[in-house]
Amino acid sequence: MSKSLSHWLLVVIASGLFMAQPALAAEGGIGQLVSVEWLEKNLKRDELLVLDASFPKMYAAGHIPGAVNVDLFSYGGREMSAAEMERLIQSWGVSTGKKVVLYDQGGTYLATSVYFDLYYHGFPAKDLVVLDGGLAKWQAAGGAVTKDPTPAPKPGTFRVAKLREDVRVRLPEFLGASGDPANNAIVEALDPTTHFGAVKFFDRPGHIPNSIMAPTGDFYNADKTFKSPEEIRRMLAYLGVKPGQQVYTHCGGGIAASVPFFAAKFILDYPRVKLYKGSQFEWLRDDRGLPFWTYDAPNMTREKTWLSGWNNQMIRMFGVAKLSIVDVRPAESFKQSHVPFAINVPADVFKRNLATPAKLAEVLGSAGVDAANEAVIVSQGGLNPDSALAFLLLEKLGQKRVSVFSDSVDDWGFAGFPLNKETDAADPKKAPQGVFTPPTAYPVNLRPGIVVSDQDTQGPYPKIYIASGKSLPAKVPDGRVIHVPYTDLLNANGTPKAAKDIWAMLVKAGVPRYAELISVSDDPGEAAANYFILKLMGYPDVKVLVM
Repeated sequence: MSKSLSHWLLVVIASGLFMAQPALAAEGGIGQLVSVEWLEKNLKRDELLVLDASFPKMYAAGHIPGAVNVDLFSYGGREMSAAEMERLIQSWGVSTGKKVVLYDQGGTYLATSVYFDLYYHGFPAKDLVVLDGGLAKWQAAGGAVTKDPTPAPKPGTFRVAKLREDVRVRLPEFLGASGDPANNAIVEALDPTTHFGAVKFFDRPGHIPNSIMAPTGDFYNADKTFKSPEEIRRMLAYLGVKPGQQVYTHCGGGIAASVPFFAAKFILDYPRVKLYKGSQFEWLRDDRGLPFWTYDAPNMTREKTWLSGWNNQMIRMFGVAKLSIVDVRPAESFKQSHVPFAINVPADVFKRNLATPAKLAEVLGSAGVDAANEAVIVSQGGLNPDSALAFLLLEKLGQKRVSVFSDSVDDWGFAGFPLNKETDAADPKKAPQGVFTPPTAYPVNLRPGIVVSDQDTQGPYPKIYIASGKSLPAKVPDGRVIHVPYTDLLNANGTPKAAKDIWAMLVKAGVPRYAELISVSDDPGEAAANYFILKLMGYPDVKVLVM
């Protein structure tokens, strides 16, 4: 492989994959950031070393006088031993006691990636800072730029004595964390086209399960400086990243992941932050064929093969299934044929009890729906106003897990799976042990912020109404309204369109990701359908307004 091709591949992978002494920090910026004004005052200090992490061609086109170019892509795509890394760092002129200022073109991941490498290999954080806004901000402030190459520095004296393993995660730990989103935040630094599968860099499109999409660009202002700590904290909180969690950052090849790592650890001072250098590259190369998603919550839909496997009589007899299959079709259709062990709670029951959740809970409990189980909603087929409204209200009531059956009962039968024509719970004495569905007490544990009855809500970002029916509602809410008919986001059979296509349609319609999204329609089931799709896509703040 040619040198130019190798370099190009590294660029592609990273782009899609994509302490100073206390007194210095106080004067120059926030945490490990310094301003261009601070650097201009201190640029000629002998103890200061400025490293330019831009691509060599960019460096040659113009750089801060005296800056030493560090070509990240000459080493960043491969694992190096501590001894190799020590020699490399020394070649940049890095010595213990030096104050190292890193910068790039601004608003990118190059400087933060070199920062992580120096910090991981033991360089003290008190002597390591990033120029906020990079070269772009430096030039905008009138800082001097030169094309003259800086003479090769005298080799530094820095020694790699001990690696900071507490800030780096390996695959086994990362794999376990991805399955425990309550205690861990898997932050992904890639953009939506990669995250939702419109483009791919390896063999499969998409993202690591339970990844929280936080593209590098979201951390920067228009002038390429980092956003304020307050804004970054608000953004991460909105996405579900909490200071008390273990935060893991990753991307495609472990380079772009340095931006959320730097922001969480050195701007917000979150106590537990680690970077996954292997990232998607290692995840997808694993021989186990680790899962990869395009939707953010693909388990919100279930198809016939899955349901058949987890709903058979033996699984139920041994109490392994933990499923409540809720068939929302009319009673007449249910009696003609239904999925075995299904419970009939017609859609009209959900509609009548939209404003009376306690009454709905009584009906569900008497029918045998267990709030501790996963409730799989079966309807005429896929996502429609009936299945969506049932999904919404079960979530509101506190059902542990809720999903929508993506097929129809006819699809189930055509596939050769058994169908029942009478109720499965008619006579518990005749039913095998563990198969009969007895009535139960269904608790009312209402989840706030799902169904709202007025417009007096307040999220951390601006409020946007999503008109979800074929036409605008008769009473249009006050505020910004974007019309996105839920049917536009579905295939003909009621299944959601591909994640990449839904994302493209929402962007085209003008739906922002950082917003309080409130789905509205004259038909609450239509509003619930867009609620479902937005949750499937991972939008954090979604509600339904019942007018």
